[in-house]
Amino acid sequence: MLEQYRTIKDSGEALIVEKKSKFIATVYKVETPEEAEAYMVQLRKKYYDATHNCFAYQIGEKNEFQKASDDGEPQGTAGKPILDVLKGEEIKNTLICVTRYFGGTLLGTGGLVRAYGKAAKEGLLAAGIVEKRRIKLYHLQMPYTLVGKVQYLLGEKSYVIRDSIYLEDVTFVVEVLVSEGETFTKWIQEQTNAGVTITPGEDDFIEVPVEL
Repeated sequence: MLEQYRTIKDSGEALIVEKKSKFIATVYKVETPEEAEAYMVQLRKKYYDATHNCFAYQIGEKNEFQKASDDGEPQGTAGKPILDVLKGEEIKNTLICVTRYFGGTLLGTGGLVRAYGKAAKEGLLAAGIVEKRRIKLYHLQMPYTLVGKVQYLLGEKSYVIRDSIYLEDVTFVVEVLVSEGETFTKWIQEQTNAGVTITPGEDDFIEVPVEL
């Protein structure tokens, strides 16, 4: 399993206009090619009167599934530029469809490539990019006398306490990057003279915003 990767935060939509042609980018999270194709069925119905509905997607840990469609535009002028945006920004599990309404003026091969690429990027900006980072949730059980110290230690290094459980002892559930688990455990034990019982819990992902 990947320890980190980039994807979109949510679905999004953006519009650009080039020489009176409208390019509408629609962006979705997708986990399978079948899901991507289902979204395309919806978009073709929604934009049934459009000149073209061009798209590309990139899915899988190793981008095992990639597809690009020019939907009637000159070969390589629409689907490939959209896919190139996904590749260039290293975005996974994402579908971008760029719908074109022809405005009466031919853009030429270079103009089409630029327009579809620009629309795709604007769509990603509208959706928002995040880096998903794999973490493990560590359960730190301690006596009340150590609570203040452990809170200070965690805060000093910006560790996030996801949950706090106050019973006979106190338990903090802390987010730790998978790659830092061994170092984190050793550090806590050293700083508290082994006064904290540390139990590794389940894996999860956190999202960190990325600026394009």
